[in-house]
Order: sequence, then structure tokens, then C-alpha cells
Amino acid sequence: MKKLTPKATLWLVLILVMVWGINWPLTKLALPDTPPLFFSGMRTLLGGLILLLFALRHRKTLRFRQNAWTYLVLAIFNIAGYYGLQTIGLRYLPAGLFSTLVFLQPILLGLFSWLWLGERMFPMKVIGLVLGFGGVIVISSGGMAGHLSVLGIVLGLASGLCWALGTIYMKKKSKQLDSIWAVTMQLILGGIMLNGVGFATEKWSDIHWTASFIAILSFISIFVIAMGWMIYFKLIDNGDAGTVGSYTFLIPVLSTIFSMVMLKESLTLTFVAGLVLIAGSVYLVNTASPRKQGCRTAKADETQSCTQA
Repeated sequence: MKKLTPKATLWLVLILVMVWGINWPLTKLALPDTPPLFFSGMRTLLGGLILLLFALRHRKTLRFRQNAWTYLVLAIFNIAGYYGLQTIGLRYLPAGLFSTLVFLQPILLGLFSWLWLGERMFPMKVIGLVLGFGGVIVISSGGMAGHLSVLGIVLGLASGLCWALGTIYMKKKSKQLDSIWAVTMQLILGGIMLNGVGFATEKWSDIHWTASFIAILSFISIFVIAMGWMIYFKLIDNGDAGTVGSYTFLIPVLSTIFSMVMLKESLTLTFVAGLVLIAGSVYLVNTASPRKQGCRTAKADETQSCTQA
């Protein structure tokens, strides 16, 4: 697969954190009109069906018999597990605390990438990942008051764990998968799972098909789900999974900014402090790599492989 240029990578990262950042306030606006599992199931299934229109042009690369188990595992972790546990868990904890638990994912991703993918784990990267998680905690600290549900904490951690495991599994299996089919199939299968559980535990009649709900559902399905997941796995497939994961610390920052505008939430000193910590995290993870330093003195052909890694 052709590697992304640094400029293309930057643009894709910016698009991803923007659409995933706005997802949280949009979801909050939509939930009064829909049960949570149905909403998760509809947006992921619709996102998968949208991608299916493009994937069908490459029918031969589906290889369903060969990759059926892989598609199913991805659907369980990245869609049913991540989105399902997320929407249920928000019932038990303040949104700030819950999002903090979910965004433990970049640290888990960095750890798993080191253990299972052989990616480098050096001191500055560890410090950067911990610093980024600390920034998320600071930003979310305003929502941590009150009674804390043990079940909610478990669901938040499990949601982040599912996301990290699904990402690692996708990266590990990337050579045997066509990226668009991998994303399409996990969205469709995961959407079917979530809707199935929704039909068993929720009421379809509780969905209010207002104009605002339909608009939010359409935007999230197209841009947050279909386009967002394609960009995310494109970045993972073309780079260091731990480094890409560090950028997801920016998502709660943008989510907070969008919430200030859309939900009239106020700017706080903790937000500014958390933003500084997250900026430091991304800087450390992306500039303090011994591999990049080693490339300066490598041979010409080795230098090329380092810059493309």
C-alpha cells in the first residue's frame, strides 16, 4: 500500500479529530430523541451501508470465507464493544469522567503496539502518553463530582479496551485485508449486533423522528462513522499505531470546544491546563523517537525505510 506523505497525514489527522470531536455534543443532542443502543446501531449500520456502495466496486478483495472470522472479531471489539458499552455506560457516570476512562485507549494502544506489534517504546513516548491522559483527566475533572458507579467505571474502561484491542487486531491483520472491506464489514456486522440487542431491550417506538434527529443521524453516519473510521484505519495502517493513538487525546479537547458553542458550556481554567498537557503529549510522542534520530545517520536506503515507517 502506498504510504501517506506527511502533509496528507496531517490533513487526515485534522479531519479525524474534528469529526470525532463534534460527535460527542451531537450525540448528546440526539439522545433525548432515541434509545442509546438503537442510536448506536443505526449510525454504525448506516455508515457501513454507505461504505458498501464504494466497496462493491472491489468485490474480489472481500474474500469473505477467508476473512469472515476477522470481520466478526473487528465488529465485536470496534463496533459492538466500543459503541455499545459506551452508550450504556453514559447512563451510570458523568460524561466527563466516562470520556476520560474511554480515552485511556491511547495508552493501551501504545502498550499493546509495543507488546504485539513490535513498535518501539521509549521513555519520552511513555511520558507523552501519560501526559496526554493526564490532560484528559484535567479537562474532565469538572464532571467527576458526585456518586461514582462501579459498573459505570468498568464499562468505561471496557469501552476503551475494546477500541484498543480492535485497533491492534486490525493493524495485525492489515496485510490480508482490503481496508474498505474491513471497515465496511465491521460496521455492518456491528450495527446488526447493536440493533439486535436494541430490539431485545429497547422500544423502536421511543425514537422521535424529528428533523434535528434525522440531520444528526445522517451527519454522524456519513462523516463520523463511514469517513472517520476509514481515515483512522488508513492512518493506523500507514504509521506507528501508538503515535496515531496519541492524537486521539485531542478529541476531548475539540469536543469541549464544540460543546461550548453548541451546548453553551463555559470555558474553564482546567480546560486550558488540560490543553497544554495534551499539546505536550502529542509533541513528545511525535518528536522524541530514537528511530527518527537514528535515521539521520543511516544509509540512504535505510533512511527511506525509516521516514516511511
